[in-house]
Amino acid sequence: MSTTKPTGSKKAVTWVVGVILFFVLLYLDRFSKHMAVLHLKDQPAYELIPNVFILQYLENHGAAFGILQGQRGFFLLITVIILLIIIVLYIRIPYTKRFLPLRFLAVLIVTGAIGNFIDRFQQGYVVDFFYFCLINFPIFNVADIYVTGAAIALVVFLIFIYKEDDLSELGNALRPNKKKHK
Repeated sequence: MSTTKPTGSKKAVTWVVGVILFFVLLYLDRFSKHMAVLHLKDQPAYELIPNVFILQYLENHGAAFGILQGQRGFFLLITVIILLIIIVLYIRIPYTKRFLPLRFLAVLIVTGAIGNFIDRFQQGYVVDFFYFCLINFPIFNVADIYVTGAAIALVVFLIFIYKEDDLSELGNALRPNKKKHK
C-alpha cells in the first residue's frame, strides 16, 4: 500500500488545483445559465438538432426529473449536508496519483451541487435548458451534467478500475478516527 500521509506541498497543490478547477467549472455553469435566461427565457424552444436536441428554458422548482416540486428548504439543507460530507471525504482521500480521479469527481459533484444551490438560494428554482427530445429526457443544465457524469464515473471506477487493495486503502483512509497504515 502507498502512504496516505501527504507532503505539505503535494497537499497544497492538490487543494489549489481543486479550488481553481471548482471556480472555472462554476463559472461555466453560471455563465451558461445566464445565457439561457438572456436568450431562451420567454422564447420558443431552439432546435439544435431537429427532433433530437433542443435548447428550452425551464424554471425547475424541484429536483431531477421534476420530483419534489417546491421543496426549496429541503434541497438547501440536503445540499449543505452532502457538501460537508464530500469535503470531509476529499480531505481524507489518499494524496496519491491513484486516487486523483476521485478528487476530480468530488470537485465535479461539489461544483454541480453549488451551481444549483446558488439558483435555489437566489431564485427559488434552478434554470434548466438542455433537452434531448428524441428520448424525452428531462430538461437539465451544466451543473446536472457535472453531478450525473461524476456519479456515473464514480461507479465505473469503484466497480471496474480500483482493485481490492485500492478499495481497502481508500476504506482505511475514509474511516473516522482510525489510524492509517503507513
